[in-house]
Amino acid sequence: MGVLQKIGKFAGNTFAIWVLVAAGLAIWMPEYFTWIGSYITILLGIVMFGMGMTLKLDDFKLILQYPKGVIIGVVSQFVIMPLLAFALAKIFNLPPEIAVGVILVGCCPGGTSSNVMTFLAKGNTALSVTITSFTTLMAPFATPALIYLLASEWLPVSFMAMFMSVIKVVLIPIILGILAQFLFKPIVEKSIDILPTVSVVAIVMIVAAVVSGSRDKILETGLIIFAIVILHNGLGYLFGFLLAKLFKLQYDDQKAVSIEVGMQNSGLGAQLAMAHFDPVSAVPSAIFSFWHNISGPILATYWGSKADKIAKNR
Repeated sequence: MGVLQKIGKFAGNTFAIWVLVAAGLAIWMPEYFTWIGSYITILLGIVMFGMGMTLKLDDFKLILQYPKGVIIGVVSQFVIMPLLAFALAKIFNLPPEIAVGVILVGCCPGGTSSNVMTFLAKGNTALSVTITSFTTLMAPFATPALIYLLASEWLPVSFMAMFMSVIKVVLIPIILGILAQFLFKPIVEKSIDILPTVSVVAIVMIVAAVVSGSRDKILETGLIIFAIVILHNGLGYLFGFLLAKLFKLQYDDQKAVSIEVGMQNSGLGAQLAMAHFDPVSAVPSAIFSFWHNISGPILATYWGSKADKIAKNR
């Protein structure tokens, strides 16, 4: 394994730690991190550009191999998490800014780390990658529409403004990343190993910016937001798994759908919140970014160990 691969693996394995450290420092010394807020769009664009550099045509051909799993995964992503977010906002009677923030993260596509977690869980990694690819490319349309439908009750929502935001920070960088594969193939192949590290640094910086900008509100409402994020994430895993089981998907596919539904592109949620609402609306996304990188590995380790035991007993 090359040096860059080792660094990338280390960064990925310790992602939650770096997020926690960044959040802690941003609360302790917010004045050193607030400047990053102006660069959140650029940072997320870098992450999406990296995703575009890794997308392959085979990722989309797999819908022919797993049509049922892909459809269930995509629909689950854009139904389960948004409705859970809406229900939690109602049940806990959240303040408007927090309610919108929870709904924002619920309406985002799946996070790319879900693919790694599915692999560790001995799930269907190819299915997970395909679902992530489809939900991410659908995000410019699905995410603003869902936010408009579910969050307008609390605060005014502009569908068109959000649509343009997601186009700029998701679709355009991904398309540029795909083009880079064709135009600069040798350079892209050499830079693939550093992408996990770049993504970790970018997301950690986004979290630091969000936390530093909403420090006082976090100290006031942090515990309730944290509890809601844990519930949202955990119920996402559970309902994703149960829905996949209800439609009689294979066990490996059930694990992929569960992880795909539970893990969100929280960086996009933070960017949309900072661009269109009160900065405190980005806090649920920042906390989600930290938490799902703890819960994901725990769930993946459990399923992976279970699969190993079953294999040994055969």
